[in-house]
Amino acid sequence: MSHHAYSILLRPVLTEKSTAETERSNTYRFEVANKANRIEIGKAVEHVFSVEVEKVRTMVRGGKVRRRGRHVYQNPDRKIAVVQLKEGQKIDLI
Repeated sequence: MSHHAYSILLRPVLTEKSTAETERSNTYRFEVANKANRIEIGKAVEHVFSVEVEKVRTMVRGGKVRRRGRHVYQNPDRKIAVVQLKEGQKIDLI
């Protein structure tokens, strides 16, 4: 599971909104592999950070359309997981 967990969790999403959400409701946002499901994401967070996960919600952010001169391309879609930890649990991302 150890190597597999790191292929599911790609990076934390550290924005003003996600930081405020962490302080308010003990939730953390991660960019995750597009094929990962909620159960796999929850187990990966528990394994990597040694915490207990209460709830996992996911969303897919569509990639933006970009232009370089006459060439148009689209950035890939990103899957974001919002992970809520059990009461008293904490992850130190910084």
